[in-house]
Amino acid sequence: MLLQTGTRLVLAPLGRLAFRAVVDGRDNVPRHGPVILAANHISFLDSVVIPLLAPRPVAFLAKDEYFRQPGAKGWLTRTCLTAIDAIPVRRGGHRSAQASLELAREVLAAGRAFGIHPEGSRSRDGRLYRGRTGVAWLALASGAPVVPVAVLGTDRIQPVGARLPRPGRVTVRFGTPLHFARQTAGSAGQARRAVTDEIMTAIQKLSGQEVADEYNDPGPTA
Repeated sequence: MLLQTGTRLVLAPLGRLAFRAVVDGRDNVPRHGPVILAANHISFLDSVVIPLLAPRPVAFLAKDEYFRQPGAKGWLTRTCLTAIDAIPVRRGGHRSAQASLELAREVLAAGRAFGIHPEGSRSRDGRLYRGRTGVAWLALASGAPVVPVAVLGTDRIQPVGARLPRPGRVTVRFGTPLHFARQTAGSAGQARRAVTDEIMTAIQKLSGQEVADEYNDPGPTA
């Protein structure tokens, strides 16, 4: 934990300088207690930029392959991911997805912040795709507030498929927290869909993205 805190203290200001970051609404993120940061997803960098620019550590799930890469590059990747509180998970299939959500609920139960991309995978055309209802399940199961987040510019710095980032400016906007009561009646599926749609609408208002009324196909480069 001390290594993680120390590394984040170094990386956060470097990240702000490297990305020429513009941050709006930092005060909308609660400084203490469980909170879900639900963000759009236009680049691999999104899950790196948000923890570096948020006012508190934010845990994101990351493919466990990133933590098992060999050599100096592997060490650097593990160090950076550990610094931003990334959690290694195996991905693939419904059972794996549910296990990931359970892991996220444990993060929230410990009073920490958890970041999630409701679209599920990166948008390859810049549009905002329909949100998957895992974010609603997490909000309703944990009772944690949801802060909508919009990330702009990361798709130009590191487009899908690009191996290295380019110079550019990143903007991150943290919206007003959304609160959802635990469901007591009615269809669970309908409740999750309604909560998810409300979250996605809030993200779109922050990002200004064109809306795609369909789910994002992960494709081979997601």
